[in-house]
Formats: sequence, structure tokens, C-alpha cells
Amino acid sequence: MSRIQLALNVTDLDEAVEFYSKLFDAEPAKRRPGYANFAIADPPLKLVLFEGAEGGSLNHLGVETETGDEVVAAEARLAGRGVETSGVADTVCCYATKTETWITDPDGARWEWYVKTGDAEQLTNQVVGGDQAATCCGPAAAEPVAVGATASAGTAEATGTAEATGCC
Repeated sequence: MSRIQLALNVTDLDEAVEFYSKLFDAEPAKRRPGYANFAIADPPLKLVLFEGAEGGSLNHLGVETETGDEVVAAEARLAGRGVETSGVADTVCCYATKTETWITDPDGARWEWYVKTGDAEQLTNQVVGGDQAATCCGPAAAEPVAVGATASAGTAEATGTAEATGCC
């Protein structure tokens, strides 16, 4: 089963975790400095919180799948329909290892189509395979998009397996 991901920038992580725990009657699945995520069963939602100066804004959206094949199929479908993607890559970002591709909508909202393949101990992005430039979901990855507003998406460049700069 796939589920939608909503990643938000928050100014006070403790306060946000308390609020969203009450809102969705769920505790965080993962909690790290400046970061928390919830795996909410009802409604099926992956909620990710990034602590930073720009609270109350959208960090990015996503679709979490169950397999890497689903990520590859989504990227092929999107590219086949003329949607520019980042290409599929294996990455380490946001305390997880993932296979992912990134898409930016016409108003600058960033979408991550991904499968989590494991846990990691780093927030910053590192591309470990594939052909994409590093894109990240941390608070410094792009200018925040206020809910209901638009902004340009930002990416960080990486070569090979080098850690991305300006990310997370």
C-alpha cells in the first residue's frame, strides 16, 4: 500500500510533535535532532517534521511506496508523459536509505516518489547510486513554500557519491 507523505517545516519540534501526536493519535515512528516522522495508519499518511526558522511552511510532498520497482515504474510513467524527473537514485537522507525520484510541480512544490530501504544516522543527502543530482528534503534544501503560496524549488548538486552541499 502506498501512502502520501507530507513534510512540514516547524519552528519548535517538541511543540509540533505534541500537537501532531494528539491530532493523529500516534507517536513518532522516528525522532532525531531537528527531525521527527510519523507513520500514521488512519488516514494513511507519512508525516515528516523538520525543525528550522521557517515554521508553518511546506517542505515537500511525497508518495511512499513499498518497493523500488514502484519507484522505477512511476519515474518511467512520469518521464514518458513529459514530466521532468530527477532520475532514480539510491540515497541516504533524512535518517533513511531510499530509492527515489524527484518532481517539481508548476508552482514549485517538490514531490519525492520513494521507498525507504533502511535506517541511517545522517540527515544530509548523499547519492549512492543512479543518475540524479542530489535533491534533499531537509530544511535548507529549498526556500520554504508557505501553505497556499508558491516558491521556486531548490536543489543541491552532487557528483558521484559525494555528499551534497547546501542540503539538510
